[in-house]
Amino acid sequence: QVQLVESGGGLAQAGGSLRLSCAASGRIFSIDVMGWYRQAPGKQRELVAAFTSGGRTNYADSVKGRFTISRGNDKNTVVLQMNSLKAEDANVYYCGGRIDGVTYWGQGTQVTVSS
Repeated sequence: QVQLVESGGGLAQAGGSLRLSCAASGRIFSIDVMGWYRQAPGKQRELVAAFTSGGRTNYADSVKGRFTISRGNDKNTVVLQMNSLKAEDANVYYCGGRIDGVTYWGQGTQVTVSS
């Protein structure tokens, strides 16, 4: 059973930084996509940043230049460094991954930005 375990998040001031980490555990052969998504109440879940197969990265236009996704020491870990946070970044952030052909989601972590 594959699990995505998230850590990080919390409260930051506008202009501040937060760091999110996600580790995939279990029996894993290949990871096609792994990254971070966010979902506001009543809205669809949207991409924030993710690695795709081949090591490419995709970012939402709204976070380019402010957020950086990277690999952790463990190849099955991704880290999202969020800088220059804005009020509109406040959301529930989910780690998501397409692993061995199956999509998995973490439980979500709250990011709150105070002005």
